[in-house]
Amino acid sequence: MTARSSGEGTRQAPHFQVRDCALIAQASGRSAQNLRELAEGLRYVRIGSIYYHFWGRFLRPTFDEPEYNNDFASWTHHDLQDNTLAERLSVINPADFPDLEDLRQELVDVVEARLDESESAGWVQAPRHFYFIQAQTIVFDTGAMVEEPRQLAEVVPRMSSGSIFYHFIDAQRRTPDHTDDFSQWLADLGDRYAELRERIVAIDPYFASIRQLRGELSELLTDFFEEGQL
Repeated sequence: MTARSSGEGTRQAPHFQVRDCALIAQASGRSAQNLRELAEGLRYVRIGSIYYHFWGRFLRPTFDEPEYNNDFASWTHHDLQDNTLAERLSVINPADFPDLEDLRQELVDVVEARLDESESAGWVQAPRHFYFIQAQTIVFDTGAMVEEPRQLAEVVPRMSSGSIFYHFIDAQRRTPDHTDDFSQWLADLGDRYAELRERIVAIDPYFASIRQLRGELSELLTDFFEEGQL
């Protein structure tokens, strides 16, 4: 078991080593009760907090599908009751920002634009504070290994939520091309898997749950190899 912070890389092995992970939430010491305080927090909170409030929901236990895909939009809607800003925040896709600092700047720009539109919006006090949470990623070696790509169709459906998160979502911060570990591994095996890589890369993980993402990956892999591609 190892712990790491945002940006740590991994070496590609000849075989695909299946890992698992968990996000350990930690208080950042920052909170906001109005929009101006939210903007201030976004500017100065550690970058791992931005990551957590977009991606952390994938590994948090939930009883139903969240109305909004990130914590900023959810708090803005439910506590500030600013539906205009909530909608603008909800359409931000973090997968479009390989550099988390660019994602931070996008958030700040959207919030500041709302403040410019309505001076009073900045002082509306929410009944509940927004608490900025930062997270440390704990990585586990499962001991499982995939020796050749066809086996992915058997292994992926059995992967835990943490493994899917680590190899498909968290990987996009770690790999040179900002892609998932499956595609990176296939790229290392040569051009023969180019079409499979393209299909996997085309999956957008953000507007889905881990369960849906696992299902989509499993179906894609099964279909590819049943088609007799390789």
